[in-house]
Amino acid sequence: MTSQEVSVILLCGGQGLRMQNATPKQFLTLHNKIIATYSWDVFKALPEVIEIVVVCDPAYQNFFASPDLSVPLKFACPGRHRQDSVFNGLKALTSQAGFVCIHDSARPIITPPLVQRVLKAAFQHGAAAAGMPIKFTIKEHDGNHIVKQTPDRSTYWEVQTPQVVRKDILEQGFAYALENHLKVTDDVSLVEHLGHPVKLVEGCYTNLKITTAEDLILAKYLLHEPS
Repeated sequence: MTSQEVSVILLCGGQGLRMQNATPKQFLTLHNKIIATYSWDVFKALPEVIEIVVVCDPAYQNFFASPDLSVPLKFACPGRHRQDSVFNGLKALTSQAGFVCIHDSARPIITPPLVQRVLKAAFQHGAAAAGMPIKFTIKEHDGNHIVKQTPDRSTYWEVQTPQVVRKDILEQGFAYALENHLKVTDDVSLVEHLGHPVKLVEGCYTNLKITTAEDLILAKYLLHEPS
């Protein structure tokens, strides 16, 4: 297993129901380019990446056809939940890369320097995730929308992707989750359940996840492309 080589799992299996569009959000176009291919183009050009697994419905695999692709490409089918999709992608990996980088394709505004900051932290700590400090005051309520307390926001971050985990640790995390019937909504949570540290790496506030039609408008603006 090569310590500083990376396999990428690109998650493209979401249905995007909140977008209220028949086409999943990651396969909508943004400036005449499929949203999922923005991050795809970033990963396939990184020297650390030696394999990419795209998790998507077979009907959309043709979006990733590339005659000049130098990185081996594989596909996996989505699962019922995000955690299941990541697990399917993990099982499809065949390279000897020591680390796995997982990214939501609905986050198109990533850059090579951002990804490499997360990779560097993961190489050092075993697991890392992009994120940003929360900018707003947070209120915890009692279930009936009555405020219980106001946490100190300085200790809270909004977690993003990419998230990078040493492959053997990620496999241990999934084994633990399966054994204990755990459901998680992000990948480094699996590592946290093992008691392994996760390094937070400052990403970018523009690394938004496109979920609604309003997000699509904002992403179009942030990419600084002509209409």
